[in-house]
Amino acid sequence: MDYRLTDEDKERIKLLNEVSKNRFKNFSLEQLIRLQELLEKKDYSNQKKAAKSKKKLLSQINVEIYKRDDAAIWK
Repeated sequence: MDYRLTDEDKERIKLLNEVSKNRFKNFSLEQLIRLQELLEKKDYSNQKKAAKSKKKLLSQINVEIYKRDDAAIWK
């Protein structure tokens, strides 16, 4: 098997590292949406824990996107 990282893999890893350091503090709306896209593409079905973490993180990203997109509601 070939385990080379694609550019999307590298971008996903970079964004996930930023999430682990600062949560979503330094993320723009565009970065959140991009991370969401990258995570949805990645298949973790062969790793139960990773799939569960992916699902949880996607729900957190959705909340952040909603907060930023509809900021007037949260004031």
